[in-house]
Amino acid sequence: MSVLVWITEGTWQAAVDAARTHTPTSADITLLYVTGDDIAATAHGSFAALLGRSHRERDPGTRVEALEEAAAAALLAAAAERLNHPGVTCRHRHGRVEREVVREADTADLLICVRDGDRNRLGPRSLGHATRFVVDHAPCAVLLVWPEPAPGIDSLPPAPPEPPPHQP
Repeated sequence: MSVLVWITEGTWQAAVDAARTHTPTSADITLLYVTGDDIAATAHGSFAALLGRSHRERDPGTRVEALEEAAAAALLAAAAERLNHPGVTCRHRHGRVEREVVREADTADLLICVRDGDRNRLGPRSLGHATRFVVDHAPCAVLLVWPEPAPGIDSLPPAPPEPPPHQP
């Protein structure tokens, strides 16, 4: 069994704990973290547009990329340590987050991800944009977990009114 665990800031512990709880010890587990390229690209672009191109060593985009790499490595290392699974693979990708996760899930039997939206009530808003895209487009089974205990059933909105009976 091949399991892909999508690691994100703020919810990675729940994803790792779900992998520990719901996957067999014989599973091949890959921890995936994806860095969106938009922040570094913005820093590179602002430097080129506003500050000129003559001193590339001053480009803040290069520093942003280095910080992103270090943060991703630290997060993946913490997740691997928490998982404590022999032979776990850590993978760091760059690009559109939701699309990179779906691409990586193409070879997985199971994708584990965590709700990242409204945590106060049940429903579709409990998923952020990227997670909604991944859940809708994943080419494998998906285990979607709450980062903390799920809200109670009383968080459901009221049912819509019943339509009047059809009169012939």
